Amino acid sequence: MRFGFIIAVAVALATGCTSPKTFKTIDGAMLGTTFHIVAQTDAATTEIYDEVMRIDAEAKASMSIFDERSLISRINAGQTDTLDIHLLRNIAVAARVHRMSGGAYDITVKPLTDAYGFAAKHKTQTPNIDSLVEIVGFDKMRVVGNRLIKSDPRVQLDLNSLAKGYTVDLVADMLERRGIANYIVEIGGEIRARGINAKSTAWRVGIDTPFEGNDTPGAHRQHVVHLDRRALATSGNYRRYYINERGEKIVHTINPKTGRTVASRLLSATVVANRCVEADALATMFMAMGAEQAIALADKMRDSVQVYFILDNETAMGEYEIFSTLKNE
Repeated sequence: MRFGFIIAVAVALATGCTSPKTFKTIDGAMLGTTFHIVAQTDAATTEIYDEVMRIDAEAKASMSIFDERSLISRINAGQTDTLDIHLLRNIAVAARVHRMSGGAYDITVKPLTDAYGFAAKHKTQTPNIDSLVEIVGFDKMRVVGNRLIKSDPRVQLDLNSLAKGYTVDLVADMLERRGIANYIVEIGGEIRARGINAKSTAWRVGIDTPFEGNDTPGAHRQHVVHLDRRALATSGNYRRYYINERGEKIVHTINPKTGRTVASRLLSATVVANRCVEADALATMFMAMGAEQAIALADKMRDSVQVYFILDNETAMGEYEIFSTLKNE
C-alpha cells in the first residue's frame, strides 16, 4: 500500500497535477484569542496556517498594547513617534468613526481602560477619572506624514476596538490573493466571508443572545445573518464587566468625554460592513453612543452599513427589543 501511494504521488508530480480544491478548516490561536478559517483551496492547511501566523506576528508587533516591545507600546511610552502602515491605516479609520460619533468613539482612551482594569494587568482601586480625562481626546494628537504628534506626551493609543477586525481583513485579503473565492475568516468573534460554503449555500453567522452568563459563543443565538463579500462584528457589555467594591457594575465601554463607563439599554450592537475593521470600530462606536443616538445614526447609515441591535425592553421584563436595518434577512 505504501509503495502504491509513493508511485501515485510520483505520477502526480510528473504530470503537474494538483490536488482538487476542497473545503479545508484551519484553527488556532492569534491575537490572544482563537481563529477559525474554512476555505476552498488546493493549498495544504499547513501552508495557510503558516501565512496566518506570519500575519499574527506582524499584527502583534505593531498593535499589541500587551507587548511592551510592540510599536504602539513604544509610541505610548514616548520612545518613538514613527508609525507603520498598520497604525496609519487604523488611525485613519478611527478618525472617521470618531468624527461620525461626535467624539463618543476615541482610541486615546487607554489611560481610562487601564484604570478600570480592562487593558492593564491591575485596575486602579480608586481612579482619578477627572485627571485622566484631561489626557484623553483625539484632538490631542495628529498624524504628520508617518509621525504621531502628541500635544501631551501622556496621550496613549488603544486599538483594541478595531485591531481584531483589521487583522480579519489582513487574513481575508491574503486568501483572496491566493485566488480563494469561497471562505470564512473568524478571529475572536469578528468575521468576514465570501462566496459559498461546502453545502453550496451562503455562509451563516449567528448573533448571540446578550444575557449575563451567556459566556459560550454560539450557545444561545438570537438571529442568523447571511454573509457574502461582507464582514460582521459585534460589541456588547454582557461578557466584559465586573462588579466593583461598591457593588457597581463596571462595563468595558467607556465614554471618553466623561471618563465613565457606559451602560445603556443597548445590550449588543452587530454591524455588517464591507470590511471588518469598519464593522469592528462601528460596533464599539454604537455601544459608546447609547441606545437612542445609536439608533438614529444607524438609521441614517443604512445604505452603507447594516446593524442588528438588541436592546433591553423597558416595558417587558426579561424580553428584548430589536432594531435592525439588515437586508433580506
